[in-house]
Amino acid sequence: MFTAAAESLIHQAREIQDEELQGFCSRIIKLLREDLGPATVDALQRLFLIVSATKYPRRLDKTCVDLLQATLCLPTCPEQLQVLCAAILREMSPSDSLTLSCDRAPNTRQMSLVASVLLAQGDRRQEVRSVGQRIFTVLESRQPEGPSLRHLLPVLSKVVGLAPGTFQEDQTDLLSKRLVDWLRHASVQQGLPHSGGFFSTPRARQPGPITEVDGAVASDFFTVLSTGQHFTEDQWLNVQAFSMLRAWLLHKSPEGPSTLDTDDKSELEGSTLSVLSAASTATRLLPPRERLREAAFEYCQRLIEQSNRRALRKGDADLQKACLVEAILILDVLCRQDPSFLYRTLSCLKALHTRLGTDPGSERAVLPLAQFFLNHGEAAAVGSEAIYQHLLTRLPSEHFHNPMLAFEVIRFCRDNLPLFDLHLLGILKSSFPNLFKFLAWNSPPLTSEFVGLLPALVDAGTAVEMLHMLLDLPCLTAALYLQLRSSSSPSERPLWDASLRTPGCLEAFRDPQCQGLFQHLLRTKASGSAERLTLLHQLLQPMASCARVAQCAEAVPALLQAFFSAVIQFADRALTTQLALLLLERSDSLYQVPQYEARVHRVLSSQFLALCQRNPSLVVELARELLEFVGSVSNIHSRAGVFTSVVWAIGEYLSVTCDRRCTVEQINKFFEALEALLFEVTQSRPSADQPRRPPQVVTVLMTTLTKLASRSQDLIPRVSLFLSKMRTLAQGPASSSTHSEEDAEAIRIRATELLNLLKMPSVAQFVFTPSAEVCHPRYHRDTNTSLPLALHMVSRLVEKESNLLPG
Repeated sequence: MFTAAAESLIHQAREIQDEELQGFCSRIIKLLREDLGPATVDALQRLFLIVSATKYPRRLDKTCVDLLQATLCLPTCPEQLQVLCAAILREMSPSDSLTLSCDRAPNTRQMSLVASVLLAQGDRRQEVRSVGQRIFTVLESRQPEGPSLRHLLPVLSKVVGLAPGTFQEDQTDLLSKRLVDWLRHASVQQGLPHSGGFFSTPRARQPGPITEVDGAVASDFFTVLSTGQHFTEDQWLNVQAFSMLRAWLLHKSPEGPSTLDTDDKSELEGSTLSVLSAASTATRLLPPRERLREAAFEYCQRLIEQSNRRALRKGDADLQKACLVEAILILDVLCRQDPSFLYRTLSCLKALHTRLGTDPGSERAVLPLAQFFLNHGEAAAVGSEAIYQHLLTRLPSEHFHNPMLAFEVIRFCRDNLPLFDLHLLGILKSSFPNLFKFLAWNSPPLTSEFVGLLPALVDAGTAVEMLHMLLDLPCLTAALYLQLRSSSSPSERPLWDASLRTPGCLEAFRDPQCQGLFQHLLRTKASGSAERLTLLHQLLQPMASCARVAQCAEAVPALLQAFFSAVIQFADRALTTQLALLLLERSDSLYQVPQYEARVHRVLSSQFLALCQRNPSLVVELARELLEFVGSVSNIHSRAGVFTSVVWAIGEYLSVTCDRRCTVEQINKFFEALEALLFEVTQSRPSADQPRRPPQVVTVLMTTLTKLASRSQDLIPRVSLFLSKMRTLAQGPASSSTHSEEDAEAIRIRATELLNLLKMPSVAQFVFTPSAEVCHPRYHRDTNTSLPLALHMVSRLVEKESNLLPG
């Protein structure tokens, strides 16, 4: 983040002890008393670095603090020293040793610095109110030739945000009047240069007219988009008035019109009388707040017109885009406060959207435009589907690599979910593959936002397709890399491009035979189908080590958790079955990013159990698929977590209690398959191809076999014999080659516990397959109820057979 030299300076500043700091303060005290030259500037810069480099406040000598305050208010003090003094005092805030007051500031520039220190105090002594009142005193007493207000308006805007209720009605009206004057009546002539030579002629010093961003002479009033070589005082005030305009319009009326005209305006909303009312207001005397709204409306209309001009300089072009966004936001506020502005705004904004569709640099303005039509489209009976299609289709496809735009689009969707009607919500849900491009490219900052948005995106129709896309999200990141690289003139390239080192990936991206797979992965709308992307995983495997791909892979587990938490709320039996089957299939078909498969398997294993808990008959319905899954020893090596969950689910839910369709034949089939699997697992020895099996797999297999035997008691002798062998094997020296001593002990204890339960088959069935009543919490809290009593009875009975007890 910082250069090595900057890091070194910060580290040195943090290492300075209090004794050294006090000695340095003594030197600063001497400099402030004797000399306000370059040496003092250098010392204050060092002091500022020291007090700002640590999170905890530094304690300065009281004399030093008093001198800093005195220097800040000294009329003859150089400006650089005043700025440094204010910065140091702000870093010390809140502080009980400050005695500053805006009344002591000799001019408005120094008053703004003093005010910044007081506002940093946190309003412990009503500093915010005192600063606001002092600024209004200057505002009320100011004559045309009085002190400049340029330095005070930013402070006043800050006060409005911190404590909007501190102003009286007459003060509110006064500032509204001043804002109208500054917005509408600034000079249209350029200002005089600050310095002129002795030989400067009157003709050379004559100011020229203000120009537009395209170089044309301005034909209307001055705005923030007007250009010139030098600016007058009222032009600077015009710019600052615009910067605080939206905050001031929201002051005291954040949601609607003022109380004086609420009833009248609400009657006119939605009718043609609104237009007549709007026209008539220009001919009668309006209250200050209404005059400000009218001036703000005209100012924003002028900005929209100016934003259509081709700027000669890049800086002016960027300013055009920023001012266009702010103008739309202000128009939104005006229409919420006074509906009569709505019908005067619609035609302008409709034309603006048409223009934005062909302007590649104005994508940021689409968001406030969509917000405007979302807030007012219903009242104006205006269709705005084209704007939302633009927002959800073109922006993610063309600007997924813009992190600020990505955050704003996702935040717009999250914040406005309550305002979306069914049609707009349908557009949002069908656009989830496009929105996932933002997530794939900007996963670290957007993960938490998407976790909150996912429940609104997923439904029964998109759940399966969305799960596929979440599992393939790192693959989508790699494909987006290739899309950027293959475009002829991308607007922004990644800081480093992995495809430069893997030309084969780029060739595959351009290969017509692979176009179908890439187009499916990069689709903009939900297609209702899912394709197996195994071939695409292989083609993109060289890019699996890219940093951005790895970051995306780290975000997928949290997204999967959010997805299943949402789906479990509405999933019916058919969808639950479909998702469970999909988990088994995709657990063996993932993009091979380092550590990705293990993280995803942990989530899939836990969610498979959650699906089975929601639909206990799932095991019976998927009996054929589950038998095929547990019949392969390779699944233990490649996806041990998922395999363990499947085996546990078989033992938990393969019973008549969970599904009446369960038969003894099914139980016997699963028993034989798991018995053969456990035998193969215990007899094989670790090798390079077959590493050690986790002890969890062995213990879960033993437990599941015991559960199945308790439901088909003809199997009890077989499983008892097998458990006895397992216990003996775990105690023997041969177990050291397959399991560690701790793992072998865990297997032995589990085998002993299961054998003890099987000595009483009725108790084993009661424990392993409890009825719904037994699952009630009281059976676990009350020692006199059935389950604790049964377990206690078994323990007492088997105590006599010491050879069966562990130890």
